Amino acid sequence: MTFASDAFKIFADTTAAYHLTDDVDAVPSNPYAEGSVEYTLFQKNWIDAVQWHLEDIIRDPNIDPVEALALKRRIDRSNQDRTDMVEEIDTYFREKYADVVPAPDATINTESPAWAIDRLSILALKIYHMRAEVERLDASAEHKAKCEAKLQILLEQQKDLTEAIDCLLDDIAAGRKYMKVYRQMKMYNDPATNPVLYKK
Repeated sequence: MTFASDAFKIFADTTAAYHLTDDVDAVPSNPYAEGSVEYTLFQKNWIDAVQWHLEDIIRDPNIDPVEALALKRRIDRSNQDRTDMVEEIDTYFREKYADVVPAPDATINTESPAWAIDRLSILALKIYHMRAEVERLDASAEHKAKCEAKLQILLEQQKDLTEAIDCLLDDIAAGRKYMKVYRQMKMYNDPATNPVLYKK
């Protein structure tokens, strides 16, 4: 198994664990040792699974506006937690490859390893939910066929993204690429940089 394959398995298992209750307020039972990267990957996908369902709920056209505002603010907090978790995963990689000396002609990647892994986590959720649509008992044959075609594309994307992540990690380990992590600067979350907040 490779890092990306292991990560995807954790994401798929976490997504399945979330759906045992399918409750956005359920408390996760993380099976991994706290402080390990596996623990962080589990937490990351759980956050993504909860947010996936919050995004479903808020799109109800009959939702109470007060409830919708509370949900929007919860989604904003979730996005910040997600970003923090991605940066924690990048910290793991920075420490892991800290002793690697990049080659003189080493190049930087368009995104850090953890942001690629973030996409893999979302992909695990897409695959789970698209497969659920394929297996829906009350869905038409046409709907199932369309979803099956989409599922096959998602599975191909899983293969490609997994290989690309592992290739990137191999390149970093060999010094062919180097990591440079830019911390996310969410200005709208900061009372000092959001003019709507600091003008109050």
